[in-house]
Amino acid sequence: MNIKKLTVKANDHHRNGTENSRGFSSIKSFLGMFKIFKLLFHRYTPVNAKHNSLDDISNYMQISKNLACSGQPTKTQFPLIQQAGYSVVINLATNDFIECPVHNEAEIVVQLGMKYFPIPVDFFKPQKRDFDTFVQAMNELKDERIWVHCFMNARASAFIYKYRCSVLGENPEDALWDLREIWEPMGVWKKFVYEDKL
Repeated sequence: MNIKKLTVKANDHHRNGTENSRGFSSIKSFLGMFKIFKLLFHRYTPVNAKHNSLDDISNYMQISKNLACSGQPTKTQFPLIQQAGYSVVINLATNDFIECPVHNEAEIVVQLGMKYFPIPVDFFKPQKRDFDTFVQAMNELKDERIWVHCFMNARASAFIYKYRCSVLGENPEDALWDLREIWEPMGVWKKFVYEDKL
């Protein structure tokens, strides 16, 4: 599959599912995210806050020179990402109203001259096909500077950990150190992240 097929116009990212399924998904997302806020994360940045540094982006982590991950950037933080030299934004969050506070994100990113690749991952049901799509994108964009985000950097950090271990062949202990700076995967995510070892 050509990576160009993943690129969408700004409004395409918000067209999937019926109204009923979206409503049900939103309720599930709200309950799940509430638990994450309370139990998993040691930092939280309001999505409507105004900041002028990459360090102020929710759960920001620099993985390497060409790769970083975070929670949801605000509208005013995407220009900071572009100014820092990143040329690609990969968004792993879904597009319901809980997880998509920046509804014109695709438009903002593209207007800044960056490439935008949405790969919506259901927090409650991460799929192998989601990771396979992510791997394909990462491999084909390996010469770019890539910023990966989701809502609170749970999915993003987990996907990057798995990518570093299973694709790049990095030392799992080194990658795990970075993952645990953000969260400790549990439940379905523990199985998804460590399935090669279980």
